[in-house]
Amino acid sequence: MLTSLGQVRILILGLDNSGKTTILYKLQMGEVVTTVPTIGFNVETVQYKNLRFQVWDLGGQTSIRPYWRCYYQNTSAVIYVVDSADTGRLSLSKQELVAMLEEEELKDAALLVFANKQDLPHALPANVVAERLGLASLKSRHWAIFNTSAIKGDGIFGGLDWLVAFVRERR
Repeated sequence: MLTSLGQVRILILGLDNSGKTTILYKLQMGEVVTTVPTIGFNVETVQYKNLRFQVWDLGGQTSIRPYWRCYYQNTSAVIYVVDSADTGRLSLSKQELVAMLEEEELKDAALLVFANKQDLPHALPANVVAERLGLASLKSRHWAIFNTSAIKGDGIFGGLDWLVAFVRERR
């Protein structure tokens, strides 16, 4: 569960343009920064409620997604970010999520889903996103979903509180 440095390893995954990098830097610096599409990855240490998270933000472009599996080992949790206003790509997001969760190296990892971009018109609420992703069928995995707005910061820390409680429970 913990790396040799006493950090909890977290992956932030999701399709491109879902808000992963914006969320990472909101967690790390407490503010919104201008981002560009992530080619490869960003890694930052986030200190929250006396826990240190080593957070890996992996690019979500089609060409990069097959390489996500290279980062699964020793991962305690996945933060899966969904653009709730991009309803046309929810089925693709579900496909990627299902494929990822089938990986043996992630069988014990918790899943925190951020139904992001709630500040945009026509964004689907978390309960609808959960239904479209098929989260209710995840019987043997700890998971939670939160409405979030990376730009406003809404919901992100509620999700992190859930993650901290999960990590502490597992220790």
